[in-house]
Amino acid sequence: MLVMSVVALFFLLEEHRAHMLGVLPYLFLLACPLMHLFMHHGHHHGSEHSAPDQPKDSSRQDGE
Repeated sequence: MLVMSVVALFFLLEEHRAHMLGVLPYLFLLACPLMHLFMHHGHHHGSEHSAPDQPKDSSRQDGE
């Protein structure tokens, strides 16, 4: 079954190479928003992750 799958994949790639290469620029364009969506997963916007001894708002009381 594995050998048959490899042979089928080979012929599929050989026969439809022009179709796949024609779609390649669109795959790059689709990858941009997907990477933006998934790569910004780790960014924490806001101050809820600040140290416990620091106040949550960023304004200073001592005038600096």
